[in-house]
Amino acid sequence: MRKLSWFNKIMQFFNIVLAILTFVAYVLPFLAPKIFPILSVFTLVLPLMLVFNFLFFLYWLLQFKKQMLLSGILLLLGITFINKFYKFSTEEQPVHKDDFTLMSYNVRMFNLYKWIPEIEVTDSIKDFVKVQNPDILCFQEYAPSNKVYFKNYGYKYIYSSADSHKTGQAIYSKFPIIDKGNINFPNTSNNVIYADLKKGIDTIRVYSMHMQSIKISPDIHETIDEEKSKVIFKRFSEAFKKQQLQAELIQKHKEDCHYPTIVCGDLNNSAFSYVYRSVKGDMTDAFEEVGEGFGKTYNYKYYPARIDYVFTDDNFTIKEFTSFDTIVNSDHFPIMTRLAITPKNLKN
Repeated sequence: MRKLSWFNKIMQFFNIVLAILTFVAYVLPFLAPKIFPILSVFTLVLPLMLVFNFLFFLYWLLQFKKQMLLSGILLLLGITFINKFYKFSTEEQPVHKDDFTLMSYNVRMFNLYKWIPEIEVTDSIKDFVKVQNPDILCFQEYAPSNKVYFKNYGYKYIYSSADSHKTGQAIYSKFPIIDKGNINFPNTSNNVIYADLKKGIDTIRVYSMHMQSIKISPDIHETIDEEKSKVIFKRFSEAFKKQQLQAELIQKHKEDCHYPTIVCGDLNNSAFSYVYRSVKGDMTDAFEEVGEGFGKTYNYKYYPARIDYVFTDDNFTIKEFTSFDTIVNSDHFPIMTRLAITPKNLKN
């Protein structure tokens, strides 16, 4: 086998650097952000690392070079991560009369500050919800006003934070709410709310979460210099540490619940993060189960970010999942899943 040319030696160097960073990103979901907060940023770009590893694999493969093994092995090791980033279509499951649907939607305060010009966002969201007609509707960044009402729902739980606009969350339901509550996070207006719903003979708990924001604007266009990079990394680090505490509070609260459980909402982090792994636990990610494509949930121009989720425990069958990534009424896209209750693993 011929020695590498000078150009291939440069490519090999970058390939090795990428491989090291990729391996670090593989390990980070198992390490608490408060230990390595700066390194946690790598989990946000892991999909790009996988793409570049694939390109390196093809580059060396076309030359029949043994260097292809490095990226090839990394891709095999990361096969579960690939499934979180992109999902090929699955066979459609039949609709049953006992199925129900749940929608989660960060509505960005119904466009209170006119981020989206020239349209009446509140009416647009109401019309969209009316057409989709989910049985359970979970809103994050919900700002109540006289124009915000959803008359198709007989039951609701609205929780407002202490900020000047009473921003909070809401759960609307066609099923009776027999109990409700919230988990407040320290030193932030972010929180989790929950409602216990009576569906037939079953009681199910639905958590709606809004985790600490990392404050990436979907409208960002300015050049990022060294000073701004430092500020952004510091912001990410602080947010990830807060998210870790918040995830632990959710996990602890879930342990005391004896009902079939659904957790949905805005995690503000990727599916490759410690926070995702902590909140999800042994639950099932609806997108991973029956989603399709990238499952994009955040309207970021340069990247198909998925930061909104629906997790269910083993008492549910997930039949359908949709991300409405063409509905631009917020910086997030609404997501909806169709579920069936199959109670079999109730906690003691």
